Amino acid sequence: MRLIFMGTPDFALAALMALAAAGHDVVAAYTQPPRRAGRGKAVRPSPVQAWAEARNIPVRTPMDFAGADTVAGFAGLEAEAAIVAAYGLILPLAVLDAPVHGCFNIHASLLPRWRGAAPIQRAIQAGDAETGVTIMQMEAGLDTGPILLQRRMAIAGDATGGALHDALAVLGAETIVEALAWLDGSGLGTLTPRLQPRAGVTYARKIDKAEARIDWSQPAVQIERTVRAFDPVPGAFFEAGGQRIRVLGAEVAGPEAGPPGTVRDDCLTVACGEGALRPTLVQRQGKAPMSAADLLRGFAIPPGTVLS
Repeated sequence: MRLIFMGTPDFALAALMALAAAGHDVVAAYTQPPRRAGRGKAVRPSPVQAWAEARNIPVRTPMDFAGADTVAGFAGLEAEAAIVAAYGLILPLAVLDAPVHGCFNIHASLLPRWRGAAPIQRAIQAGDAETGVTIMQMEAGLDTGPILLQRRMAIAGDATGGALHDALAVLGAETIVEALAWLDGSGLGTLTPRLQPRAGVTYARKIDKAEARIDWSQPAVQIERTVRAFDPVPGAFFEAGGQRIRVLGAEVAGPEAGPPGTVRDDCLTVACGEGALRPTLVQRQGKAPMSAADLLRGFAIPPGTVLS
């Protein structure tokens, strides 16, 4: 098929690579403009842009679709469909309606659960047993369009945001290729779009950086989920001795009581709003990840310390 691809990060790149490998004609890749990143704050293209340019796929990086020329340029590509994955821009109706079959979004949840910006992290935080990907016909609402195809995946009890992201990127790439195989020149073959059910709608709000600071008043079970959900980004942390310490791994450590945030023993067990949490893998600023035991050998956090 003659396709436009619209995406920016690694999650989107997996789908673009799969579409190209399946023989689709990607006539243009739309992606976010290059941003400053890394310690040197050098301007870097998105993963989608770098991969597309290396394969001579035309790349477009509009700041928005407010201008008539930008919309006309999109429509002028005369695509049969546009595939959207973690693009980062709102598409007006004129864009959604331009391709023959419209625009299809690869969403990392089982819609209508976890509409919105952070479905992977919110699913882990909520303790969901499963998630998946949804191929959705895009419309004006936020992830409200008809469902074409869904594929499910169990969430392991130790799943991190990074690991689940990578697994869903692969599943999303496989699923969009499968969905497009149903499309023919006259419309949606035997793959019939179905409306999302009204029941079960939840919203995965964008992650605020302030959420990364561990809130010890929460139950230990919830904090442990958040630690996993925010690994690798934005990274859960606490402060002690004037330093920010990231928590890369933790375990629920029993019913120990006490004021939330209080270190209970020499193993860095911390009282929570309900139960206690024991960080197992941590990282000081400018240091490599280490076990909590190694941290305590060189950085004192004695019992009774109240973490912030």
